[in-house]
Amino acid sequence: MHNWYVLQVMSGHEKKIKKALLENIRRQHLEELISEIIVPIENVQEVKKGEQKIVEKRLWPGYILLRMKLTDETWQCIKDTNGVIAFLGGGQPTPLTQKEVDEILVELEAKKTGVVQKHKVDVGDVVKINEGVFINFMGTVTEVNYEKGKLSVLVSIFGRDTRVDDLEFWQIEEVSPEDVN
Repeated sequence: MHNWYVLQVMSGHEKKIKKALLENIRRQHLEELISEIIVPIENVQEVKKGEQKIVEKRLWPGYILLRMKLTDETWQCIKDTNGVIAFLGGGQPTPLTQKEVDEILVELEAKKTGVVQKHKVDVGDVVKINEGVFINFMGTVTEVNYEKGKLSVLVSIFGRDTRVDDLEFWQIEEVSPEDVN
């Protein structure tokens, strides 16, 4: 019976390790026993140097999902692959429950079809300005333009509301409501 397992690998090398695993599986003719390898990712939209880009972001850095029938042969194949640290579960790999697998696969399918904004700032959010003339001022977001990667913030200067336009997302940080008071 094929079960799902979580494999801990070197963080930042998940795709390279997946490729090495697939090569080892093919070389040792274990395709029937190891049926799926997934590197959980999501597409994130961000603006860099004024250009909008969609980049892949690893959901679980340092981990890979693996569907296989656990045998001495498959376990050895996986453990002998460069970059693999260990199976989750310690000495003996512990399979995920069917409920865990269903939840993970539904989440991954939803992430596969959509694009997430890197910066989740909405009109009305309170932010702190970290760069420029208005550094350390707190204000309320009045406008967000994800396409250009810019936003406007209303700050209070000497009791007068002043709108600060064309701030970039990296120039602000979100402030929790308890930090405002």
